[in-house]
Amino acid sequence: MQRPCPILYRLAALPLSLTAVWCLADDAPPAPPPTSYSAEIGVGGEYDSNVTIDELDTSIRQGDYALALDAKLSLRTYFTQDTDLRLTYDFSQDLFQEFSRLNRQSHILGANLGVKMQAVDTGLSLFYVNSLLDGKGFLELYRVSPSLSGFINRKLFTRVAYVLADKRIVDRPERDAQTHNGELDLYYFSRGLRSYFNFGYRYKAEDAALERLDYQAHAAKLRYIRRIDLDGKSLKLELAYRYEERDYGGITPGIGNDVGDERADQRHRWQIDLEYPLTASSALQLYAAYSDYKSNFQISDYEQGILGTRFVYRW
Repeated sequence: MQRPCPILYRLAALPLSLTAVWCLADDAPPAPPPTSYSAEIGVGGEYDSNVTIDELDTSIRQGDYALALDAKLSLRTYFTQDTDLRLTYDFSQDLFQEFSRLNRQSHILGANLGVKMQAVDTGLSLFYVNSLLDGKGFLELYRVSPSLSGFINRKLFTRVAYVLADKRIVDRPERDAQTHNGELDLYYFSRGLRSYFNFGYRYKAEDAALERLDYQAHAAKLRYIRRIDLDGKSLKLELAYRYEERDYGGITPGIGNDVGDERADQRHRWQIDLEYPLTASSALQLYAAYSDYKSNFQISDYEQGILGTRFVYRW
């Protein structure tokens, strides 16, 4: 129902068409927010105790130091107050001191369309990933994901999503695969953004060109984020634990008897991140991670530790 025009009686003497136009203008919805832009650059160094290429089930079993560079560009534009589009570009580059043939460069293009509704928010995201290994083509991945999210109450927020991805690995066509994911995330804001928990669950089914590389996986994560006041600045602390269990299809040679057996993996990963603001636009980050990957497939059974620091500037 159209709300009453507050100046209707003052316009009684004007032509009916002009009165209608004036009332419609008064009823016009608020203008959407302006388009916004943001950017981020980072540079840092890290030590990796076991350089790996997860997509190839490759572990060097040796450590190395690396220079890490990254950048991000983002644009957000609104069609209405409740509908927005985000476009992003991410760049990352790892440069190892000794294992330069494992230098990896990644380019990620993303688009996310969001629509706010009364009870839930809907989203549709698209991503394209292109990774180079030693300066040569390595991985291409396409990803599309519709999602629903919203607050259950003042402190509990939930998000569910379906993800369809298609990946291709250069010179390894047997590892080309299509994946179907179901994801659930719950956020509990104990003190708003100053202190909150995130629990997530993911089911993943990967269908590879080579049958023995097919697998189904159940994964869970638990994150705790806390902001701590220190010397008049807000230090951000994040603690995270991730667990994944994979059951592979087909028979993997080298497992069990002479013929082989089905492969099974259990993956644990712990991580801690600290971010200390230096200025309003810059920050120093410290991070450490430890992974314990258990597998009955020997080359995928290993441990890995990562320790690094990063300077980031945002505007």
